[in-house]
Amino acid sequence: MGTVTAETAHTAETAETAETADGATTADFWFDPLCPWAWITSRWMLEVQQVRPVRTRWHVMSLAVLNEGRDLPEQYRSFLDEAWGPVRVCIAAAAQHGDDVLGPLYTALGTRFHHQGLPRDRATIEDALEEAGLPRELAAAADSDAYDEALRASHKEGITLVGEDVGTPVIAVPGADGEQIAFFGPVVTPVPRGEAAGRLWDGTLLVAGTPGFYEIKRTRTVGPSFE
Repeated sequence: MGTVTAETAHTAETAETAETADGATTADFWFDPLCPWAWITSRWMLEVQQVRPVRTRWHVMSLAVLNEGRDLPEQYRSFLDEAWGPVRVCIAAAAQHGDDVLGPLYTALGTRFHHQGLPRDRATIEDALEEAGLPRELAAAADSDAYDEALRASHKEGITLVGEDVGTPVIAVPGADGEQIAFFGPVVTPVPRGEAAGRLWDGTLLVAGTPGFYEIKRTRTVGPSFE
């Protein structure tokens, strides 16, 4: 498999308007399929789309890339070694079949990883690809660096918007003047549903539209809940 450049593999354009032709607001969302907190936030975005005129545009970021060169506990280092495969497959799928496949593929992968507790191996990835209507052969990208340039470009796009001292997910929404304002998070558990999801979205737009706003945070006292 030949090397794929960032230009050919990553087709999302950050310069696109934050408002679509039908008047919906666009939220750009960067995810790593292995992050449980990103998964919960992504399911919140699907809820938001049911109660607000919002469209989510999915992008890939990488916990493995984010943590390169850092001194980390061995257990987390092993986790990051496993994290390369799924993001590589996502980038390969987008390169070959278009960015629109990222949402269904993320759902198929995340359901298996976080709800079903299946191993992060080739068989699980192949089944997720098939569910998303994609060729099972794309799973071979998990063990190849052919798409790593495109992966790093997608990751850098999100990190450039939000800054270095964050994790996944990253979400970018329209600010006061329509420019993209990016945040880490929101980190929430369990998934807000219905109008509760809409209110959290309203708040996200509110803080994004406040010049000089940077952070709200408190200590997490519970783990991720996938209810």
